[in-house]
Amino acid sequence: MKLTWYGHSTFRVDAGDAHILIDPFLSGNPSWGKGWEGPAEGVTHVLLTHGHNDHIGDAAAILKKTGAMLVANFEICRFLVGQGVAESAINPGNHGGTVDCGGFTTTFVNAVHSSSMPGTGGANTYLGNPAGLVLHFPEEKTLYHMGDTDIFGDMALIQELHQPAIGLVPVGDRFTMGGAVAALACQRYFRFETVVPCHYGTFPIIDPSAEKFIEGLEGSDTRAVVPAIGEAIDL
Repeated sequence: MKLTWYGHSTFRVDAGDAHILIDPFLSGNPSWGKGWEGPAEGVTHVLLTHGHNDHIGDAAAILKKTGAMLVANFEICRFLVGQGVAESAINPGNHGGTVDCGGFTTTFVNAVHSSSMPGTGGANTYLGNPAGLVLHFPEEKTLYHMGDTDIFGDMALIQELHQPAIGLVPVGDRFTMGGAVAALACQRYFRFETVVPCHYGTFPIIDPSAEKFIEGLEGSDTRAVVPAIGEAIDL
């Protein structure tokens, strides 16, 4: 499995015949700033954790260009169909559900956050409940993208049910867990082999680095990896 981080919560996962973009916030992402075309080359799936613009990002453009499968909650799927994504491309699910993505499965699990897009007249468009996504591959390690979330006790059930080896963990504070709490979540509730911090350094309003997270994991058996933006790593 190859994993590429494009800043914020945007990752590409290449595993066998599956080429997956998760939360493709690319063209508007100051940590990346190089458009979506390169990261989206050959993409077969687009997965979305929730309905904020810094996570949906370029999903509609990517899906229309590539014909990739969209895996997201029902409300986000319908929202993007309204933006021109083909009905045949959507594969909706919701909390507790597992969907077959062809070559891997995705399970929707809890995340403590919100999910909407700005609408007209000051009202927001509701886009379902936020989620974390657990990806099971037949011949690769199980990967868990936490989405945007705080720590919560039922993370223990996610470990029990899915036993993820790789964790993609938000650490930027203000809108998600901060680094120290994220490190606590990883050590108390999970037995990750490898964790990759995300959702930091993108905007001045959130933490500029993953330093608190890395410090919080010192002495644990979990390996923390901070990849360079746009550089693929092997997991």
